[in-house]
Amino acid sequence: MQSLYAYFSNKEDEVLKAERSMLKHFEEVVELKLVIIGLLVELVKYADNFYKEGKKKYLPTDLDLHPNRRFIDNPVVNQIFSNDKLMNRVNKFSAIWLQNDLDIIRKLFVDLHSSDLYQKYTVSTNESVELDKKFIIDALNDCILKNELVHHVLEERSIYWIDDLPFIATIIFGNIKDDISLDTSEVFKDISDKDFALELFRNIIINNDEYENIIVRFAINWDLDRIAIMDQLLLKMAFSEILSMSELPVKVSMNEYIEIAKYYSTSKSRLFINGLLDNFVKTYSKEGKIRKVGRGLI
Repeated sequence: MQSLYAYFSNKEDEVLKAERSMLKHFEEVVELKLVIIGLLVELVKYADNFYKEGKKKYLPTDLDLHPNRRFIDNPVVNQIFSNDKLMNRVNKFSAIWLQNDLDIIRKLFVDLHSSDLYQKYTVSTNESVELDKKFIIDALNDCILKNELVHHVLEERSIYWIDDLPFIATIIFGNIKDDISLDTSEVFKDISDKDFALELFRNIIINNDEYENIIVRFAINWDLDRIAIMDQLLLKMAFSEILSMSELPVKVSMNEYIEIAKYYSTSKSRLFINGLLDNFVKTYSKEGKIRKVGRGLI
């Protein structure tokens, strides 16, 4: 969607150049995951040093001498630090958090350390691994990844990363819950995923005029230039899947783009896209223009 938006916004763009840009964006999604893991790593390193410095005070308190290290010794954190391959990859991206004038690691730790979430976790008598996992997930979700400074740093690195952040966060949370290694070596789980992306991208560009005519036909009382660009893109993507990808169920495609519209388009887009796609599918099915392989796909 983002790559199509960029392509159609730049009328002189070459398709092959646009495809390379899209594939690079996919690679940067994996990079973003490593950047987020790196942020957690640097916070833990800072916390460890914070407690060590507390012991060096001229008049240290009992809390300074015996700090609660549950955050530092969290098994999720230990799993990251014990994975040499992952740490080698993560360390390549640490500079994004350390080499700036924002003092972001210290500020994030101060906020986290003073939060009720942190205090309740560190004093809890519940020593289950499930609570340890929940704390890391909640700390990332409720405190760290919502921070404006974090967003500022990510936006400076890539204009797409703020949009990608919820998706990557969900993957990280799922890995933590299911005890799956956070290391990610490949952009695609299977080469067919890459082929799908390229096919969808090319098909929409090739059939753009046809898809615009479909929008005009079913968007009753709406001129094309009055329909939001993002709505048009989502509709074209849905048309491409429904008309050209014979093994994809129609309802899956419809539901996918209605859901995406909630996040990326206007408040009324979901209803508009839902209504237009519903009318389009019913009409094209009657006309025999939707051809799917297998039962139950229409």
